[in-house]
Amino acid sequence: MARKKKEPEQNKKKINTDGIMDLVGSTTEQAISETLEINYMPYAMSVIVSRAIPEIDGFKPSHRKLLYTMYKMGLLTGGRTKSANIVGQTMKLNPHGDAAIYETMVRLARGNETLLHPFVDSKGNFGKVYSRDMAYAAARYTEAKLDSICTELFKDIDSDTVDMVDNYDATMKEPTLLPTTFPNVLVSANQGIAVGMASNICSFNLKEICDTTIALIKNPDHDILETLPGPDFSTGAELLYDDAATREIYSTGRGSFKLRAKWQYVKEGNLIEITEIPYSTASEVIMDKVADLIKSGKIKEIADMRDETDLGGLKLTIDLKRGVDPEKLMQKLYRMTPLQDNFPCNFNILIAGMPRVMGVGEILEEWTAWRTDCVKRRLFYQISKKEERLHLLKGLERILLDIDKAIRIIRETELENEVIPNLMIGFGIDEIQANYVAEIKLRNINKEYILKQTKAISQLEEEIADLRDTLGSSRKLKNVIIKELQAVSDKYGQPRKTRIVYNIDEIEPEEEEEVIPDYPVTVFVSKEGYLKKITAQSLRMSGEQKFKEGDSLAFSKETTNRAEILVFTDQFQCYKSRLSDFDDGKASQLGDYLPQKLGFDPGENVVQVLLPGDYKGFLLFFFENGKAARVPLSAYETKTNRKKLTGAYCDKSPLKTAVCLSQDCQMAVYTTDSRCVIFSTAQLLPKTTRNTQGVAVVSLKKKATLSHAVLAEESGIVNLSRYRTRTLPSAGALLKEEDSQEKQQSFEI
Repeated sequence: MARKKKEPEQNKKKINTDGIMDLVGSTTEQAISETLEINYMPYAMSVIVSRAIPEIDGFKPSHRKLLYTMYKMGLLTGGRTKSANIVGQTMKLNPHGDAAIYETMVRLARGNETLLHPFVDSKGNFGKVYSRDMAYAAARYTEAKLDSICTELFKDIDSDTVDMVDNYDATMKEPTLLPTTFPNVLVSANQGIAVGMASNICSFNLKEICDTTIALIKNPDHDILETLPGPDFSTGAELLYDDAATREIYSTGRGSFKLRAKWQYVKEGNLIEITEIPYSTASEVIMDKVADLIKSGKIKEIADMRDETDLGGLKLTIDLKRGVDPEKLMQKLYRMTPLQDNFPCNFNILIAGMPRVMGVGEILEEWTAWRTDCVKRRLFYQISKKEERLHLLKGLERILLDIDKAIRIIRETELENEVIPNLMIGFGIDEIQANYVAEIKLRNINKEYILKQTKAISQLEEEIADLRDTLGSSRKLKNVIIKELQAVSDKYGQPRKTRIVYNIDEIEPEEEEEVIPDYPVTVFVSKEGYLKKITAQSLRMSGEQKFKEGDSLAFSKETTNRAEILVFTDQFQCYKSRLSDFDDGKASQLGDYLPQKLGFDPGENVVQVLLPGDYKGFLLFFFENGKAARVPLSAYETKTNRKKLTGAYCDKSPLKTAVCLSQDCQMAVYTTDSRCVIFSTAQLLPKTTRNTQGVAVVSLKKKATLSHAVLAEESGIVNLSRYRTRTLPSAGALLKEEDSQEKQQSFEI
């Protein structure tokens, strides 16, 4: 009889309590959320905390492990070594493959030009950040050492300034952070993609970051834009400044900066040379896009484009066809290719192991707090070492009382292990001091040696007291950090590579420019904001100027029909227009009402009308709170037909007067309590931003305000020296009767 085949145990079926057939040994059901928590969350957290997101020192773990390995190899002061050697040594700290470690090193190298201040002094081909296809050489062909700026990364690292932890196999110690003496987190560009989050930090100029940090330490309410106008990239190019967008990024840590390539026209060869491109693109990407546009017929002005990059740096050359306007072509290329690109910002940084998106001010505040902790730990370490030394010297000082006794105790002690206890009993010192005394060479047991050693006791006590005083004073701790920042700024600071261009709108498709006739005209502006443009011929034939009842002339000036005007309003805006947009008028007419003609917002009123000319001079803004701001006229120049500029001046105090000047001169400032100050405009430093708060020029008495300002030569003041000052702010002097006559109108040119 055939034996019945036994079923495998795993195929046996059973009935569960719910009456459902299950396979014995099958896996149990598990909610997907539980699976993610158990299996995926640890991986996600590991990527976020230990790989992709930089910390407050500005480094990811891979950067930190590489640089620390090079530091321990003696590459901060020694010569270069093969990159392959560095990669191999780094693997003791970094449990990744050699390719990943070397790629990290390439990014930090001077030859790659990724960073404004490279940390690796490289020799050989390390590729270029602005090239997609230029491959770097293998690690066995290149050499490297630490750059001199790394001194600031490892300063006092052996003074217990940061925590040291075991490496992955507990055979070595490595730092959790590097005690950088400057805010490297905002100086070195950094990008990382984790799980569910990312980080993209642009680089800023080292000197500007140090100055900003110092200013914030001294005054937490400091306006960051005053000292940090924008990012600075290693590839240079131009930054299209947008005040609102910049402030948004500075406050929230999110947003984007607009960058565009820098170019020049070479007339001899009728060609354009592009020498700097946005940090966020590559030369091959640009070349491919231009080639596609030429093939599709969207660009017909280019005869040829080639990459002439060499040892001198990046250069893309565009040959133009005959009669092509290079300016118009570049505007077109900016609009259609990555020659103009955005750099998206996401200032996501690990703070105490937790990712946080922060603005510039908050990042610098966190860095200052962390750096303060590093300095405190260094002071504790120094105090501890000095106290240990002091303790030994005080034991030695006891010996000075009777050297012969010490020798006798040692000589008469029969057993070696009894020498220390006998010295302790004989001189009343502890075991540490007795050991120190016992280890002194016989030749040094003399009065001269002991006096020389113990002379340092008073000096050590003074040094310890001074260190403790610094440790207990927040003001002195801040001064230590400020001095370190200033030293870094002076030693490693360099000029900006990225040029900031103000008042550039997004480039719109250009239309054929209308030919505007140019001829002499005279402009008349009334106090209530009526403008008349009268030709020379009409002016000769006209009679008295007509104004609305209660209105009068504010100013008049001879100019041309193509001239531009700037109209500043009480809503901190500036409206730009050409005189050609106004019809030629007559003296008998009221003229065009500016709020209506320029499309003011409801309730917006004219404060000042100015003729900027060629935008070569500067504007002086005088505010009711006694401050004055000096802003270059170029800040109001736009290449596009922009009609309205927001944030045209500071909104902290009402504007009383704006004056347009081509060179420095003397200004007379009046207050409501009949005081006057005369100062030179050279005393006011120009500011890079339009809405700067300026500096105080008048020290106002209680309830007094600044009323107006005029050129000193037009003030009618008899004795100018009575009101003149060399220091600002100044309280000025009371107006004498012969000087108090009102000489100025509400509007000045």
